Amino acid sequence: MVARPEGSQVVIEMWADLGCPWCYLGKHRLRTAIAQRPDAERFTIVPRSFELDPDAPREPEKNEESFLRTHGGTAAHVLRAERQMQAMAREEGLEYTPDRLTANTFDLHRVVQYANDQGRGFEFFSDVQDGFFAGTLNPFDPDALAAVAESAGLDGRRVREILASDEYADRVRADRREGTELGATGVPFVVLDGRVAAPGARKVAAYAELLERVS
Repeated sequence: MVARPEGSQVVIEMWADLGCPWCYLGKHRLRTAIAQRPDAERFTIVPRSFELDPDAPREPEKNEESFLRTHGGTAAHVLRAERQMQAMAREEGLEYTPDRLTANTFDLHRVVQYANDQGRGFEFFSDVQDGFFAGTLNPFDPDALAAVAESAGLDGRRVREILASDEYADRVRADRREGTELGATGVPFVVLDGRVAAPGARKVAAYAELLERVS
């Protein structure tokens, strides 16, 4: 493998979806692995769009209803799975509530595309997802989404314009196609430096090894 020039920037593309618990864990693990490096500033995470449930309703529904609609099973099964994810998240210092509403994420992905154009994509997506899983944010409320955007240094009015239109729709669909072509069958799916692919939510140590490979 050809060595990279010392100090050069490394782009990490992360295909993810808002309501994916494993994306939530994987994102934080990857960020932790980067933060542990002395050259952390060299690494930039760029979120890429991958809707797990394109047919999800636009109107928010209870997380339990969404799970049963897409996976089947029983309410007890849903609760058990959610409690397991909650325990895992809390072990890693992350807030996680099973009692949350979910809905179609296509519009959020369109705003993430705008945020990427402004160099704030990962910060914005991360803030939205953290609030979503903590149960402190309704990302399907345009005003709430605009407020998070403004806190990330984006134009809240521009976010409302995007939500009221179909801007960036083609790019959201193109992202998903590209991810699938690269081998993604689910998310998270990470591509480091355009040459190393890593499906699934790896442990911090595993992400650290990947970072070393592309550094």
